[in-house]
Amino acid sequence: MAGPKNGVHVCQRKRRLVIGSRKSQLALIQTNHVIDLLKKLYPNMEFEVVPMSTMGDNILDTPLSKIGEKSLFTKELEVALQQKKVDILVHSLKDMPSTLPPGMVLGAILERDSPYDAVVLHPKFKGYTLKTLPEGSVIGTSALRRISQLKKNFPHLKFMDIRGNLNTRLRKLDEADTYAGLVLAEAGLKRMKWDDRLSQVIDPEQCMYAVSQGALAVECRTDDIETLDIIDKLHHHATLLRCVAERGFLKKLEGGCSVPVAVYSKVEDGKLSLRGGVFSIDGKESVVDSLEVQLPSEDVAYKKSFHSAKLVQFSNIIAQHESHDALQKAEELGIAVAQRLIDAGAKPILDTARKHNEDEIAKKKAQVRKMEADMKAKEDKSADIVRGKKRASPAVCPLRHILLGTKKPSEEELSMEEPQDDDIAPKRVKGGGCPLKHFASGFMS
Repeated sequence: MAGPKNGVHVCQRKRRLVIGSRKSQLALIQTNHVIDLLKKLYPNMEFEVVPMSTMGDNILDTPLSKIGEKSLFTKELEVALQQKKVDILVHSLKDMPSTLPPGMVLGAILERDSPYDAVVLHPKFKGYTLKTLPEGSVIGTSALRRISQLKKNFPHLKFMDIRGNLNTRLRKLDEADTYAGLVLAEAGLKRMKWDDRLSQVIDPEQCMYAVSQGALAVECRTDDIETLDIIDKLHHHATLLRCVAERGFLKKLEGGCSVPVAVYSKVEDGKLSLRGGVFSIDGKESVVDSLEVQLPSEDVAYKKSFHSAKLVQFSNIIAQHESHDALQKAEELGIAVAQRLIDAGAKPILDTARKHNEDEIAKKKAQVRKMEADMKAKEDKSADIVRGKKRASPAVCPLRHILLGTKKPSEEELSMEEPQDDDIAPKRVKGGGCPLKHFASGFMS
């Protein structure tokens, strides 16, 4: 991961930054990378990391596209930022929705690592590629974008959802014969120092990557001018332009993990180019197009300080010391490519994908409600058998709050054990299981 473009800077007032991060090993590696860069710029500044779990970290047995939540990996972090419990958040930019909550902004886009997808094969398939794997081999990935493109290019393979952090997914690959391989982001594997597990890097002609994949972003409150000025030094010019264009493209299409949308971009010879695609879930339909734009010369770009001009956002990104003309051209490029896809027939493909996922989410919610009703009936039966005993409190499954879109489960609910037929009063046991666990685990297709 590369460093900032400037030298050492002296911070006049703020002496300490509190940084929010997800708890996963990869997220903490990325957060510490940002801290290392900031330490080089501000040697006297102190840093504190506050790790947090998000909804996306807690739901490990349901495909992301079927959860129906846009901020799976950011919501809890952004609440802490809004409440001023932390000063900044470090994200994988591909996890960020195209629209941020009010008062939030992306204040730094770091130099992009590889945006490409990579294949990690089971040890018994060492030396193979996706093309040479045996007929019917199962590839694990939870990204509709990957599945839809790879189905078209490798019809002899089967694809199955797999969830969990990188450590968990690799363990699932190695310890069982379910999967012949996994498709993961190359950047994540390299940040974890697992280069030796790379079996193949997928050519973008076979599978374009996710919007902003490989780039890290730093989120901040819009009104925290001092912090914005501090992290602004982390911006990487070419990555910034590419990500502004890609996020503009995504926002215009109203895409996310629930629809198969992919991109390929580059800055070369003073031009920014963007290719975007929309794909059907089964991989049989696709609309792909591209455009490029001439960028203004850097020596004529106007640059204003945070204190002397209104803060202007491009795709929810503030980069006050970059050319606003170039950023505007980048955002307009993304919007224009998206419009070309819409004009060429992308909307029905997107609508079909969204409808499919909405139906799956509704079906799952109905099944959750039915299972809870069955649980309640079982409790009523137990209470009728032994009268005079204190009636058991209703068994509540922590998954219902996630699946039905209500509140986050409490610590007490998370320790609920499923009542058995011979239980009169269900006991709360530390570390108990969730009664809908097996149901959720089975929802993998």
